Amino acid sequence: MRNYLRKTTSAAPLAVFRVLFGLMLFGSIVRFWSNGWIVDLYITPHYFFPFYGFEFVKPLGEYTYVLFAICGLSALLVAIGLFYRVAMISLFLSFTYIELIDKSTYLNHYYFTSLVCLLLIFLPAHAYFSVDAYRRSGLLADQIPAWCIDSLKLFVALLYLFAGLAKLNSDWLLHAQPLRIWLPAHNDLPIIGFLFNYSWIPYLFSWFGCLYDLSIPFLLWNSPTRPWAYVAVVVFHGLTALLFPIGMFPYIMMVTALIFFSASFHKELIRQLGNWLSIPASFLWPKRVYTYQPVIRNFVLGLFAIFFAIQILFPLRYLVYPGELFWTEQGYRFSWRVMLMEKTGYAQFTVKDKLGHQTIVNNATFLTPLQEKMMSTQPDMLLQYAHILRDYYTQRGFRNPEVYVDSYVALNGRLGKPLIEPTTNLANQQDSFTHKEWITSFHDTIYGF
Repeated sequence: MRNYLRKTTSAAPLAVFRVLFGLMLFGSIVRFWSNGWIVDLYITPHYFFPFYGFEFVKPLGEYTYVLFAICGLSALLVAIGLFYRVAMISLFLSFTYIELIDKSTYLNHYYFTSLVCLLLIFLPAHAYFSVDAYRRSGLLADQIPAWCIDSLKLFVALLYLFAGLAKLNSDWLLHAQPLRIWLPAHNDLPIIGFLFNYSWIPYLFSWFGCLYDLSIPFLLWNSPTRPWAYVAVVVFHGLTALLFPIGMFPYIMMVTALIFFSASFHKELIRQLGNWLSIPASFLWPKRVYTYQPVIRNFVLGLFAIFFAIQILFPLRYLVYPGELFWTEQGYRFSWRVMLMEKTGYAQFTVKDKLGHQTIVNNATFLTPLQEKMMSTQPDMLLQYAHILRDYYTQRGFRNPEVYVDSYVALNGRLGKPLIEPTTNLANQQDSFTHKEWITSFHDTIYGF
């Protein structure tokens, strides 16, 4: 271990990753802004669904534009390597704050981006090919500790492995669900659309997706198979981007996979870019090694050990909960379970009190269409919404209002059934990390990991 920690490698892969990652996030912010999604998702809604334990993260109204501007500017500064540490911290905080405002917008790639930003705060991604290194000659170095690169590779590998393990279930492998529902809807695509009319295609996609996730980290890490593996990355994520509306995630993963390529590959990229920008060779090839101070290095390594221990254990927390994970979703988020289920449903709420007041709620009065769709199938969001209704009607004369819900949910093509016990007064239930006993039993079995 001591020998490994003393090992150095080229800083070029980390520098290229910094540039591409920053540019991708900057482009994402510009895309988000230009499509009007800031208004739709963070200003228009009257109510929001914060994550448990992060209720202090509040919507900012019109100031959300300022938050996005800070995030976009930070991403651009990270890309060019100017004021890197401050910009990286700012990017992590602003992006994560946006992510935590409303769980209706939760996506795995937002979580992935936040964690990569967290790692990059402690990595010397600005020591090479950056404005900071150009302005501060003492910082400039083209060699860094090897663990700085390997930590990013390990994190990406964990993401893929957990995504692959999650696909080892009977719905995905034996019934090709939910792809049997999703793919036929794209049969109007040019060239390949007709394929989705064949019943065996969802099975092919399901098995390929599982094998891809389980094998791609090893194939990328192994130099003889790396070029072919990267072709698979491009094909896999290219198809994902074409078929499913999951934003920038496929492109971010294509860029991220480049971190596995050799130092010579990244050096050639930097050489070409350096020639185009007329950067002197003395800046590109300084022949210096970046070193952490011993105390700082030990601190960072300790943090990374804790980080990776959490990343290994946290996705497994669902094992402590009874019931079917896809039904209860207790331990589902933040566990790299990507596009594994199709849940549809509706929820009709009734609010009443002992004075005789009673009303059936029109959800559209309180929530946006996206919020209503996400809330209707997720137990913790149903509970949060019930508390919103409890507080709202308390202010309008109801005394100790009771909130009940008739909720019917269909999971992966099954017939709909109640998700919440209809006799449960949700106004009196509290959210926590403990099992929610008011979620109904699934009465079916999805075998798997």
